[in-house]
Amino acid sequence: MNKKENLLKVMNFETPDRIPFAFWYHFSPDADEGMKAVQQHLDLYREADFDLIKIMCDGFFNYPNPQIAEFTKASDWNKLRPLGPDHPWVRRQIWRAAEIVKRVAGECCVFYNVFNPMSLLRFAVGYDRLMEDIAADSDAVRHAFAVVGEDVRSLVRGLITEAGCDGIYYCVQNAETFRFTADQYRAIVRPAELAVLEYANTLSENNILHCCGWAGDKNRIEVWKDYPAKCVNWAVYTEGMSLRKGREFFGGKAVLGGFENTKQGILYSRTKEEVQKETKKIVLEAGPEGLIVGADCTVPADIDHERFRWVREALDEIEPEVIVPIRIQLRP
Repeated sequence: MNKKENLLKVMNFETPDRIPFAFWYHFSPDADEGMKAVQQHLDLYREADFDLIKIMCDGFFNYPNPQIAEFTKASDWNKLRPLGPDHPWVRRQIWRAAEIVKRVAGECCVFYNVFNPMSLLRFAVGYDRLMEDIAADSDAVRHAFAVVGEDVRSLVRGLITEAGCDGIYYCVQNAETFRFTADQYRAIVRPAELAVLEYANTLSENNILHCCGWAGDKNRIEVWKDYPAKCVNWAVYTEGMSLRKGREFFGGKAVLGGFENTKQGILYSRTKEEVQKETKKIVLEAGPEGLIVGADCTVPADIDHERFRWVREALDEIEPEVIVPIRIQLRP
């Protein structure tokens, strides 16, 4: 059984041959480095012996719609029109994914990082401008989110049907407790955001939802509770919600994570013994069924890759078929 088959067993709550794991970081967030970016992903995957590849969308954070530069007031967002499926912003990301998928040749699952519509506009104009415009004309901004969502769906279609990705790693953000009430988020942000994930599910059943705690601020994580994804990743440490509790919160879905992703966390800063002890603790607490060991979010790019191998070694010492009944016995 190869890594791809094993990971799909995990996502379907079957006992795996080995417990999968993966971490990722940004190689060059502000630049599209072409074939260099392809090779960086492959080198990290092979050196660390990860069980999946999550392709970073480095160089494509900004939504490059030239119309935005002409907008001077909130109501102008009503004029926004999509880039279209043939725009380089769409096609270059599909190319990157296709090159990576081709080179792993079915050995492992490949997912592509896709941002939600609000985040893409936030990258383009900044939070201050976007929140001011929402306050002034939320209907116009909601229209803009829908337009961006149309381009994101074009990207998703190409990633899965052309490039051959197994699904998307869908990053939802902007639900910090100070930014919106839950009702506001659901009314303004959710429609375009959810439409992307629902569309991805028509193309692949193996999509991962990433409830991002990137700024270290707690989210109203309940707004994503019913989002339809096969697997969920959230900021365990930021949200104060363990993998075990989160699996129940999200309706029994497969989960990804366990490690804190900061430089203060165990993975980055502690000894081999401590990293491996934490690895086993994560598996025992969550159980190996429906578990992919990873982190809250991207890890620091300067992390020593040997630390990834420590996690792999610890996981290889665990026999999933033995741990499952042990974890069940620990349930309250």
